[in-house]
Amino acid sequence: MGTVVALNAHPDDESIFMGGTLTKLAAAGHRVVVVVATDGMMRGDDEPDPTQRLRELDAAATELGVSEVRWLGYADSGHGRDLYPDPPGRVRLVRADPDEPAEALAAVLRETAADLLIGYDPAGGYGHRDHIAVHRIARRAAELTGVRLVEATVPREVAVRLLTVTTRLRLTRGHDLEAARTWFTPAADITHRIDVRPFVAAKQRALGAHRSEINGPGRVARLMRILRRLPAWLIAPVVRTEHFIEPGSTTQSDRLL
Repeated sequence: MGTVVALNAHPDDESIFMGGTLTKLAAAGHRVVVVVATDGMMRGDDEPDPTQRLRELDAAATELGVSEVRWLGYADSGHGRDLYPDPPGRVRLVRADPDEPAEALAAVLRETAADLLIGYDPAGGYGHRDHIAVHRIARRAAELTGVRLVEATVPREVAVRLLTVTTRLRLTRGHDLEAARTWFTPAADITHRIDVRPFVAAKQRALGAHRSEINGPGRVARLMRILRRLPAWLIAPVVRTEHFIEPGSTTQSDRLL
Protein backbone atom coordinates (compact mmCIF):
# COMPACT_ATOMS: atom_id res chain seq x y z
CA MET A 1 0.00 0.00 0.00
CA GLY A 2 1.19 3.52 -0.76
CA THR A 3 0.90 7.02 0.67
CA VAL A 4 -0.91 9.74 -1.24
CA VAL A 5 -0.55 13.43 -0.39
CA ALA A 6 -3.23 15.68 -1.88
CA LEU A 7 -2.54 19.42 -1.92
CA ASN A 8 -5.59 21.68 -2.04
CA ALA A 9 -5.98 25.45 -1.97
CA HIS A 10 -8.98 25.70 0.39
CA PRO A 11 -11.15 23.56 2.63
CA ASP A 12 -13.88 22.00 0.40
CA ASP A 13 -11.66 21.71 -2.71
CA GLU A 14 -10.69 18.19 -1.60
CA SER A 15 -14.35 17.14 -1.65
CA ILE A 16 -15.36 18.92 -4.87
CA PHE A 17 -12.48 18.00 -7.18
CA MET A 18 -11.11 14.71 -5.85
CA GLY A 19 -13.34 13.49 -3.03
CA GLY A 20 -14.36 10.26 -4.75
CA THR A 21 -10.78 9.45 -5.71
CA LEU A 22 -9.44 10.07 -2.20
CA THR A 23 -12.15 7.82 -0.76
CA LYS A 24 -11.40 5.13 -3.32
CA LEU A 25 -7.69 5.23 -2.51
CA ALA A 26 -8.36 5.08 1.23
CA ALA A 27 -10.81 2.19 0.78
CA ALA A 28 -8.11 0.29 -1.13
CA GLY A 29 -5.83 0.57 1.90
CA HIS A 30 -3.64 3.49 0.88
CA ARG A 31 -2.72 6.17 3.40
CA VAL A 32 -4.24 9.48 2.30
CA VAL A 33 -2.96 12.79 3.65
CA VAL A 34 -4.73 16.03 2.73
CA VAL A 35 -2.66 19.21 2.85
CA VAL A 36 -4.54 22.50 2.57
CA ALA A 37 -2.58 25.62 1.70
CA THR A 38 -5.01 28.20 3.13
CA ASP A 39 -7.56 28.30 5.93
CA GLY A 40 -10.24 29.50 3.52
CA MET A 41 -10.98 32.57 5.64
CA MET A 42 -11.01 36.03 4.11
CA ARG A 43 -11.30 38.51 6.99
CA GLY A 44 -8.87 37.05 9.50
CA ASP A 45 -9.06 37.06 13.27
CA ASP A 46 -12.24 39.15 13.37
CA GLU A 47 -14.19 36.28 11.80
CA PRO A 48 -16.93 34.99 14.10
CA ASP A 49 -15.06 31.68 14.13
CA PRO A 50 -11.65 31.95 12.40
CA THR A 51 -10.98 28.20 12.59
CA GLN A 52 -14.39 27.09 11.34
CA ARG A 53 -13.39 26.02 7.86
CA LEU A 54 -10.39 24.03 9.08
CA ARG A 55 -12.64 22.17 11.51
CA GLU A 56 -15.09 21.52 8.70
CA LEU A 57 -12.19 20.12 6.69
CA ASP A 58 -11.40 17.70 9.51
CA ALA A 59 -15.02 16.50 9.45
CA ALA A 60 -14.99 16.13 5.66
CA ALA A 61 -11.71 14.21 5.81
CA THR A 62 -13.31 11.71 8.19
CA GLU A 63 -16.09 11.08 5.68
CA LEU A 64 -13.51 10.52 2.92
CA GLY A 65 -11.39 8.12 4.97
CA VAL A 66 -8.44 10.51 5.00
CA SER A 67 -5.75 9.59 7.54
CA GLU A 68 -4.46 13.07 8.31
CA VAL A 69 -5.03 16.75 7.50
CA ARG A 70 -2.38 19.47 7.54
CA TRP A 71 -2.53 23.23 6.96
CA LEU A 72 0.45 25.09 5.50
CA GLY A 73 -0.48 28.22 7.46
CA TYR A 74 -1.56 30.67 4.75
CA ALA A 75 -4.67 32.82 4.37
CA ASP A 76 -7.13 32.65 1.50
CA SER A 77 -6.24 35.10 -1.30
CA GLY A 78 -9.80 35.40 -2.59
CA HIS A 79 -11.11 35.24 -6.14
CA GLY A 80 -11.65 38.38 -8.20
CA ARG A 81 -9.97 41.70 -8.81
CA ASP A 82 -9.23 42.70 -5.23
CA LEU A 83 -6.52 41.23 -3.04
CA TYR A 84 -7.24 42.10 0.56
CA PRO A 85 -4.56 43.00 3.12
CA ASP A 86 -3.01 40.13 5.03
CA PRO A 87 -4.90 39.14 8.19
CA PRO A 88 -3.00 39.30 11.50
CA GLY A 89 -0.35 36.62 11.75
CA ARG A 90 -0.92 35.12 8.30
CA VAL A 91 0.15 35.86 4.74
CA ARG A 92 -2.21 35.46 1.84
CA LEU A 93 -0.96 32.56 -0.24
CA VAL A 94 -0.22 34.53 -3.40
CA ARG A 95 1.92 36.99 -1.43
CA ALA A 96 4.13 34.24 0.02
CA ASP A 97 7.67 33.64 -1.19
CA PRO A 98 6.98 30.93 -3.81
CA ASP A 99 9.67 28.64 -2.44
CA GLU A 100 8.38 28.73 1.13
CA PRO A 101 5.15 26.71 0.70
CA ALA A 102 6.86 24.39 -1.77
CA GLU A 103 9.57 23.58 0.75
CA ALA A 104 6.95 23.06 3.47
CA LEU A 105 5.08 20.64 1.21
CA ALA A 106 8.31 18.88 0.30
CA ALA A 107 8.95 18.34 4.01
CA VAL A 108 5.54 16.66 4.32
CA LEU A 109 6.29 14.46 1.31
CA ARG A 110 9.57 13.32 2.82
CA GLU A 111 8.12 12.78 6.28
CA THR A 112 5.24 10.67 4.99
CA ALA A 113 7.38 8.83 2.41
CA ALA A 114 4.78 9.79 -0.18
CA ASP A 115 4.38 7.70 -3.32
CA LEU A 116 2.06 10.14 -5.08
CA LEU A 117 1.34 13.86 -4.91
CA ILE A 118 -1.93 15.30 -6.22
CA GLY A 119 -1.96 18.95 -7.25
CA TYR A 120 -4.01 21.08 -9.66
CA ASP A 121 -3.80 21.72 -13.40
CA PRO A 122 -1.94 24.74 -14.84
CA ALA A 123 -5.19 26.69 -15.31
CA GLY A 124 -5.86 26.44 -11.58
CA GLY A 125 -9.16 24.77 -12.43
CA TYR A 126 -11.46 27.75 -12.88
CA GLY A 127 -8.62 30.27 -12.64
CA HIS A 128 -8.66 30.99 -8.91
CA ARG A 129 -5.36 32.63 -7.96
CA ASP A 130 -4.85 30.23 -5.04
CA HIS A 131 -5.43 27.21 -7.28
CA ILE A 132 -2.81 28.49 -9.71
CA ALA A 133 -0.44 28.98 -6.77
CA VAL A 134 -1.13 25.42 -5.61
CA HIS A 135 -0.31 24.14 -9.09
CA ARG A 136 3.08 25.83 -8.92
CA ILE A 137 3.72 24.73 -5.32
CA ALA A 138 3.01 21.09 -6.15
CA ARG A 139 5.20 21.18 -9.26
CA ARG A 140 8.10 22.63 -7.27
CA ALA A 141 7.68 20.19 -4.38
CA ALA A 142 7.67 17.29 -6.84
CA GLU A 143 10.91 18.60 -8.34
CA LEU A 144 12.48 18.89 -4.89
CA THR A 145 11.54 15.36 -3.83
CA GLY A 146 11.14 13.32 -6.99
CA VAL A 147 7.64 12.24 -5.92
CA ARG A 148 5.32 11.34 -8.78
CA LEU A 149 2.76 14.08 -9.49
CA VAL A 150 -0.73 14.07 -10.96
CA GLU A 151 -2.99 17.11 -11.23
CA ALA A 152 -6.73 17.29 -10.62
CA THR A 153 -8.81 18.81 -13.40
CA VAL A 154 -12.12 18.67 -15.28
CA PRO A 155 -12.58 18.28 -19.05
CA ARG A 156 -12.82 21.83 -20.37
CA GLU A 157 -15.54 20.85 -22.79
CA VAL A 158 -17.77 19.70 -19.93
CA ALA A 159 -17.45 23.06 -18.18
CA VAL A 160 -18.25 24.91 -21.41
CA ARG A 161 -21.32 22.75 -22.11
CA LEU A 162 -22.60 23.20 -18.56
CA LEU A 163 -22.15 26.97 -18.64
CA THR A 164 -23.74 27.18 -22.08
CA VAL A 165 -26.90 25.68 -20.61
CA THR A 166 -26.85 27.74 -17.42
CA THR A 167 -26.18 30.94 -19.39
CA ARG A 168 -29.19 30.29 -21.60
CA LEU A 169 -31.23 29.73 -18.45
CA ARG A 170 -29.81 33.03 -17.11
CA LEU A 171 -28.33 31.27 -14.10
CA THR A 172 -24.83 32.42 -15.10
CA ARG A 173 -23.53 35.33 -17.15
CA GLY A 174 -22.01 35.45 -20.61
CA HIS A 175 -18.55 36.40 -19.37
CA ASP A 176 -18.52 33.21 -17.24
CA LEU A 177 -18.97 31.18 -20.41
CA GLU A 178 -16.17 33.04 -22.17
CA ALA A 179 -13.86 32.50 -19.20
CA ALA A 180 -14.69 28.78 -19.17
CA ARG A 181 -13.01 28.39 -22.55
CA THR A 182 -9.68 28.79 -20.73
CA TRP A 183 -10.58 26.78 -17.60
CA PHE A 184 -9.42 23.29 -16.67
CA THR A 185 -7.90 20.97 -19.31
CA PRO A 186 -8.94 19.84 -22.81
CA ALA A 187 -10.33 16.30 -22.68
CA ALA A 188 -7.68 15.06 -25.11
CA ASP A 189 -4.93 15.93 -22.60
CA ILE A 190 -6.44 14.07 -19.63
CA THR A 191 -4.48 10.95 -18.72
CA HIS A 192 -6.38 9.48 -15.75
CA ARG A 193 -10.13 8.93 -15.48
CA ILE A 194 -11.16 7.48 -12.14
CA ASP A 195 -14.55 5.79 -11.75
CA VAL A 196 -15.89 6.95 -8.38
CA ARG A 197 -19.52 5.84 -8.60
CA PRO A 198 -19.39 3.67 -5.45
CA PHE A 199 -18.04 6.64 -3.48
CA VAL A 200 -20.48 9.38 -4.52
CA ALA A 201 -22.38 9.16 -1.22
CA ALA A 202 -19.14 9.65 0.75
CA LYS A 203 -18.33 12.64 -1.43
CA GLN A 204 -21.77 14.10 -0.70
CA ARG A 205 -21.31 13.64 3.04
CA ALA A 206 -17.92 15.33 2.84
CA LEU A 207 -19.47 18.27 0.97
CA GLY A 208 -22.10 18.45 3.68
CA ALA A 209 -19.40 18.87 6.32
CA HIS A 210 -18.46 22.24 4.77
CA ARG A 211 -21.52 23.90 6.27
CA SER A 212 -20.24 27.47 6.12
CA GLU A 213 -19.78 27.19 2.35
CA ILE A 214 -23.02 25.32 1.63
CA ASN A 215 -25.03 27.84 3.63
CA GLY A 216 -23.34 30.84 2.02
CA PRO A 217 -24.46 33.04 -0.87
CA GLY A 218 -23.49 32.66 -4.50
CA ARG A 219 -23.76 30.15 -7.33
CA VAL A 220 -21.16 27.73 -6.02
CA ALA A 221 -22.97 27.45 -2.69
CA ARG A 222 -26.26 26.79 -4.47
CA LEU A 223 -24.64 24.09 -6.58
CA MET A 224 -23.11 22.47 -3.49
CA ARG A 225 -26.52 22.46 -1.78
CA ILE A 226 -28.07 20.74 -4.78
CA LEU A 227 -25.33 18.11 -4.98
CA ARG A 228 -25.60 17.49 -1.25
CA ARG A 229 -29.36 16.95 -1.22
CA LEU A 230 -29.96 14.86 -4.33
CA PRO A 231 -29.90 11.06 -3.94
CA ALA A 232 -26.47 9.58 -4.67
CA TRP A 233 -27.91 7.27 -7.32
CA LEU A 234 -29.35 10.25 -9.17
CA ILE A 235 -26.15 12.30 -9.41
CA ALA A 236 -23.78 9.33 -9.83
CA PRO A 237 -24.06 9.37 -13.66
CA VAL A 238 -23.07 13.07 -13.64
CA VAL A 239 -20.16 12.90 -11.17
CA ARG A 240 -19.14 9.31 -11.88
CA THR A 241 -15.63 10.22 -13.05
CA GLU A 242 -12.85 12.37 -11.60
CA HIS A 243 -10.08 13.49 -13.91
CA PHE A 244 -6.33 13.98 -13.61
CA ILE A 245 -3.36 14.76 -15.81
CA GLU A 246 0.15 13.47 -15.30
CA PRO A 247 2.75 16.00 -16.52
CA GLY A 248 4.98 14.57 -19.21
CA SER A 249 2.87 11.44 -19.71
CA THR A 250 0.41 10.41 -22.41
CA THR A 251 -0.42 7.03 -20.87
CA GLN A 252 -4.14 6.56 -20.29
CA SER A 253 -5.17 4.91 -17.03
CA ASP A 254 -8.20 4.30 -14.82
CA ARG A 255 -6.16 4.28 -11.59
CA LEU A 256 -3.58 6.42 -9.86
CA LEU A 257 -1.78 3.72 -7.85
